[in-house]
Amino acid sequence: MFRNIPVVTKNLLIVNIVIFLATMMLETQKISLAEIGGLHFFMSSNFHLYQFLTYQFLHGGFTHLLFNMFALWMFGCVVENVWGSKKFLFYYISCGVGAGLFQELAQWLTMELFPNMRVEVALVSGGTTFIPYSQYLLYLANMVGASGAVYAILLAFGMIFPNERIFIFPLPVPVKAKWFVAGYAVIELVSAIYSSSDGVAHVAHLGGMLFGFLMIRYWNSHPDAHFNRSNGKDFFQRWNNRNSSRSGRFGNSKGKSAGDPTFTASTSEADMEYNARKRQNQAEIDAILDKIRQSGYDSLTKEEKRRLFDASQDR
Repeated sequence: MFRNIPVVTKNLLIVNIVIFLATMMLETQKISLAEIGGLHFFMSSNFHLYQFLTYQFLHGGFTHLLFNMFALWMFGCVVENVWGSKKFLFYYISCGVGAGLFQELAQWLTMELFPNMRVEVALVSGGTTFIPYSQYLLYLANMVGASGAVYAILLAFGMIFPNERIFIFPLPVPVKAKWFVAGYAVIELVSAIYSSSDGVAHVAHLGGMLFGFLMIRYWNSHPDAHFNRSNGKDFFQRWNNRNSSRSGRFGNSKGKSAGDPTFTASTSEADMEYNARKRQNQAEIDAILDKIRQSGYDSLTKEEKRRLFDASQDR
C-alpha cells in the first residue's frame, strides 16, 4: 500500500514521522526542537523567519501527529494525483506558511485590541496562574504542527470533489465533501471564538483554509498560470522560439527559412498533430477524474491509475 502513495505525500509522511522521533530522542538530552523550530510571536526575541517553514514539521505529541498524518494520507493522495507533485507541494508549503502568518496577525490584533487581557498558564510546580497576554506572546507562545497545511488539503479535496460522499465516524451515512469541509470550517471558527485557551491554534487552521481557497480561486481564474510547466521552462521556450524566428528571418545556409512554404506547412502540421494529441490526452484524464468523482479513487483500474500518475508527473 505504501508504494501506491504519491511521491510528495509519501515523503511528507516520512519527514514528519522522522522529525517526531528525533524530537523525542533529543528531549532526553534536554534539547527542544519545538523551541528552536516552532513558530514564535514575531515580536519575541525567539522568533526567526525560518520558523514559518520548520513549525509545519513539528508536533506536540503522538495524537497530534497521528491525526495530521492520517488526514494528509487520506486526502493528500487524491489531491496530489489530480494536481501533480510540484503543484501539490507548492500548495502544501504555501498554505502552511499562510496559516502561520494568519496566526501571527490574529495574535497581534488580539494584543492591540485587548491590552488588559490575561491568559491562564500552567506552572512547572503545579497549578495555574494568569499573566498578561502580551507577556504570554513574547515569552511562551509557540506553535507547532502541520494542521494549517492539512486543513488546506482538506479544503482542496472539497473544492475538487464537492459531491464526493465520504464516511465520517460516528455518522451512519456518508456526507458530501463540500458539507464536510464547511462543517469543519464552522467548528474551527466557533472554537477560535469560544475556546481560545484550549491550546489549539484554531485561527491557523482557518488561515490555512483561507489561503488555500484564495490560491485555488486564483488558479481557476488563471488556468494557464498554474504548473502546466515551470516559468523557467516557458522562458527558455520563448527564448528558443525567438532565436529560431530570427535565424529564419535572416536566412540559414543549412536549413529552410521561416518564409519557406515547406517549413511553414510542416510546422503547422506538427502543431495540429500536437494539439490533437493534447486534446485526446486531456479527454482521457477528464474521463478518469469523472470516474473518481462518481465512484472514488479505488474504483480505477491499474491502467487508469498509471495514466493519471503519468499525467501528474508531466505537470
